[in-house]
This record gives sequence, structure tokens and C-alpha cells, in this order.
Amino acid sequence: MNRASRIAGAAAVVVLLGVGGYMAADAAGFLKKTGPLSEDEVRSASEGFLAAWAEGDIGEAADLTDDGQSALTALDGFRKELGQEVTLKAAERRSTTVAFSVSVRLEGGGARSVWTYDSELKVVRDEESGEPRVDWSPGVVHPRLASGDRLTLVEDDALSVAATDRDGRELTVDEFPSLASVLPDLAKRYGDILGGEPGVEVRVTGRDGRTGPPLHVVSEGKRAELRTTLSAERQRAAERAVKKYPRSSAVAVEPSSGEILAVANNREDGFNAAFLGNRAPGSTMKIVTAAALLEKDLVSASGPAPCPKVKGYGGATFQNLDKFEIDGGTFSDAFIRSCNTTFVGFADRVGSSGLAEEAKEVFGLGLEWHSGVATFDGRVPEADGPERAASMIGQGKVQVNALNMASVAATASTGTFRQPILVALDLDGRSIAEAKRSLPDDVTEQLRAMMRRTATEGTAAEAMRGLPGDIGAKTGSAEVDGAETSDSWFTGFRDDTAAAATVEAGGHGGDAAGPIVRDILAAGD
Repeated sequence: MNRASRIAGAAAVVVLLGVGGYMAADAAGFLKKTGPLSEDEVRSASEGFLAAWAEGDIGEAADLTDDGQSALTALDGFRKELGQEVTLKAAERRSTTVAFSVSVRLEGGGARSVWTYDSELKVVRDEESGEPRVDWSPGVVHPRLASGDRLTLVEDDALSVAATDRDGRELTVDEFPSLASVLPDLAKRYGDILGGEPGVEVRVTGRDGRTGPPLHVVSEGKRAELRTTLSAERQRAAERAVKKYPRSSAVAVEPSSGEILAVANNREDGFNAAFLGNRAPGSTMKIVTAAALLEKDLVSASGPAPCPKVKGYGGATFQNLDKFEIDGGTFSDAFIRSCNTTFVGFADRVGSSGLAEEAKEVFGLGLEWHSGVATFDGRVPEADGPERAASMIGQGKVQVNALNMASVAATASTGTFRQPILVALDLDGRSIAEAKRSLPDDVTEQLRAMMRRTATEGTAAEAMRGLPGDIGAKTGSAEVDGAETSDSWFTGFRDDTAAAATVEAGGHGGDAAGPIVRDILAAGD
């Protein structure tokens, strides 16, 4: 066949079909529809898809889409998770878009429910066959679904418990966003003990396993009251305070009992860094180091303590902020100004295990805490060489969080470690961590006196200025590998409240973390 004949042949099989479009031959000579879709084609494709889905013939429904495999996977997941009792009804057609309603009968938590929602689909002409097909996307199943998402029935443990503060006021995530991870943990641990029952909800579950907010409640569950040690007043203050800086965390505890009064985080990732974080605390660790030096009679608060500009140890060089020095000062002077070189100078005499033992045996760091929720309980390992000197000033491999350092301040203020708790021990009969010993009275008095000086005339004075009562504090700046700006740390006490805060890349302890702690300690004034 010559070129002219081929053109004539092709033209002979192009037939006008009116509003519905055209019929054309494909490369193999088979007729294939082209052009705009007719009303009948849109209606036929959409109704056929919805009828097949409703009847449970998901294979047929998937074949009526332009991505059969993806549609089959999604519709099969819908059927397995939510069931087959589904009713679908076309509601309105706008050109090639068809709105429809979905009603599905659900069971869960001993309850039955009908969930009705609206969705829509679009009909397109398949490029290969020319037939009308549903343009497949996860949004056909539900408008909230994106690629990789699925609808799931989720047992929500949080619905089994109504957590309250120490005075019986209910704590909700809406009012206290920082409790978003704490309240579900409490419900999971104590719901059954208290006789609560989890609710059942329809949620979107992403590819990463995270679930979104509830789309429909199948069963509201049974809520039991759980009283925590939190103070709504302190919690509100902490929530407001951490909003000042991104990537900040704070905790408040009651030194006389160890009860946790507040926990707050300001983080985009939702991580509860206040309880689970593990970062170097910088010079706030000098509270523990000072206690070790005082207990070993290596120093006294009023005794002399060299504070040169720089100090070498184990082949490494340590220096003070802006290389300041104190000529003829006392150990208390070095503490309130946070002189690194003073503390590094005692690394040899403390030994490889001295600081680790003090941290665990007196301050409870590294023991297994049982607060009522998951926590990281501090790590102060034995160290040698430059690591030993770095540990003395809260660097190296020392790792803690705001909860740990609030507890350190609390222990310093009373002389005795009381493991932080969020839920009363008699609820589940759990045991708590106990330190091997308390600080001697004279060490406690010297430590408190140095923290008071720090809060009134040292590095913490600006942040703590104007706070009445018995106050004490310690600042810290922790260098982090690869970061241009150090982490900001601050811990302190006021009467029977101790608090600590950290701000990642916040700089000097008194500049960022300090104002957070001050606001928490000032709550109720």
C-alpha cells in the first residue's frame, strides 16, 4: 500500500460519534474511542465502579479504573479494615466529576456504628484502550487519603483514661499540647488497672505508621480517672514558657516529694525531649561535680581554688568563656562564674569513676527510674583522659535531659535524691529508684549557698532577678559536635519547686533556658 492509500485508509475509520467523541484506529488497526467523554460514558463508568465496590467485587471495580493494581490494593485494604457492608450512591455529576456518598457499617469495642461521608471521582478516557475509566487516586476512597495512606480502625487507649492534675482538674491535649505523648502513655499503662476501656475510631494511617486525628468514633470506650502529680498551674506556665524558643524542653519537680509538677516541650517533631532526651548538660553538671569535690574534702566553698584562663588535661586544652580568669578567688567564686578550668583542674584527684559514682549514688542518675511513664534516666560513664576532664564540666559522654537536671537541682536543695514520679506508687505497686546515700549536711549547706550566690550575683542572676523566696540556680552551655551554637541549659530551685530547661542551639544558659525556668518558678505569684 502506498502512502496515499494508507492516509485514505486511516481516514476511512475515523467516525464522528456526536457529543461522545470520535472513533479512531490504533497502530494495530483496532478501533479506539477518542475525544471528549459522553454523558453516558461518565455515568456508565462511575456507576459501574460504585456498584462493583458496593457488591464487594473489588476486582471488577479495580478494572474500571486507570490504575487497576493500586485500586485493587486500596479497595482490598478498605474491605479488610472496615468491612464489606458498604453502600455507595452517586449524588451529583459535574461534567466528568461525580460526587458520591459512602456509608459503611462498623463494629468495634462492643459497639456498632454507621459512618457516612462524601467523596468524589473523575472519569477519564484511558489512553491505551480508549474506554472510560475512573481516574484512580487514594482520595477516591476518602478525601483525606494521600499516597501510601489507608483508613484503619484504631483502638485509642487515651479514651480509657481521664487524667487529672493533683487537684482533680482534667488535663487535655487541647489545653496542654505538651502532654500529647504523656497522656496516651498513661492510658496505655493504667487504663486496664483502673477499669477503663479503649475507644475505637476510624483514622488515617500513613506509610510511616502514624495515625491522624479521628474521622469517626465507633466506640467512645469507658473512661476512668487517673490522678497525676502534675499541677495545672505549673503546667500552664511551662507550656507558655517553652513557646519562647524552638526546640526547648522544661520540667518542674517538688524536691520534698519528687513529684513531677510540669513537663513541656516546644518541638515540631513531637518528641518528648523533656523526659526522653539525652544531650550533654554543660555546666549545670557542675552541681554534681561540686558535690563530689566537697564530699571528698578536695575543696570547700570558702577555700581557695585556682581559675586560670586555660587548662590542659590529657592532651586537650580547656578554657573559660572569653578566657576570663579569677585571681585569688574561692571555689564558690569559681562556681558562680562557672569557671571550667577550676573543675578540670581536679580531674586527676576525682579519678576515672569518682564523678560517675557521685552521679549515681547521690543524685540517682543512671539508676532505673519508675516515674509512671517512659523516661531516660541519665548517663554519666566512667572516663579517662580528655573525656574525664570534659565530664567534669558536663561535656564528653555525659547525657541527660530536663527531667534529670530538675531532679539534680531538687537533690541539691534538700541533700536527698527523691526519684521523680508522675503517678502514685500505690496505683500499681511499682518500686522506685533509691540513691545509695544522701549528701552530708555540711555539703548540702555549701552547695545550696553556692547555688544561691549564682542566682543572686553569678551567671544566673539576670534570669532569677526579683524572684522572692529561697532561690538557687546554675547555668550551662553545652557544645554539640557540628553545631555553631551551643545548647542552653538552666536549672534552679525556689522554695519547694525545682525546674530545669534546655534550648537546643540556644547559646548561653542564662539567655534562653534561664527565662523559661524563671517563668515556671514564678508561677502563682
